Amino acid sequence: MSKLIAPSILSGNFAHLSKDIEMLNKSNADSIHVDIMDGVFVPNISFGFPVLKAIKKLASKPLDVHLMIIQPERYISRFKEAGADTLIVHFEACRHLHNTIQAIKQEGMLAGVAINPHTPINNLEAIIKDIDQLLIMSVNPGFGGQKLIEHTYRKVELARDLIQRSHVKTIIGLDGGVNLTNAPQLIAAGADLLVSGSYIFRSDNPSKTISDFKAL
Repeated sequence: MSKLIAPSILSGNFAHLSKDIEMLNKSNADSIHVDIMDGVFVPNISFGFPVLKAIKKLASKPLDVHLMIIQPERYISRFKEAGADTLIVHFEACRHLHNTIQAIKQEGMLAGVAINPHTPINNLEAIIKDIDQLLIMSVNPGFGGQKLIEHTYRKVELARDLIQRSHVKTIIGLDGGVNLTNAPQLIAAGADLLVSGSYIFRSDNPSKTISDFKAL
């Protein structure tokens, strides 16, 4: 079975965002990855609620909303209202992670947890059974176009082992530096979902590039 592909709209053309979303709607993408950054947790600022609401109105694909913000628990209900289907919070940003995960689910969203490159997989043993998606950052979060960190492959293997030992169906997502060259190795290591932004949107034919990912 082909893996899940979630193009990151952060790499789209902001002047013609509706055109890019229309392309994604017609493409073989499984969902649209939306990065929310606050300039505190990461050194960059991106979309807010109004833009997310606008994306939701145009998108026919589910929205995977990735919060790279401090204290994400403050805004869970607002992200639901703005259109998030899956809400992904960072392990490093949550003081009471279990409570945050439960609050996401109570709002009717799928719950995801992202981890930065320096965070060990074994830190997730206590919550792996409670989440729908584990998003492994394969670059330091904040900016697109970075090169995938080599240790990521081993990290995916460790995550797959944890999920199998825990007898859960949590999917493993990869975010950062993903391209058609390293994607086969990531899939072989155990990745279920690939997030790709600049590689897709900077290609000559983004829709075909998405199809090429799906064909792996």
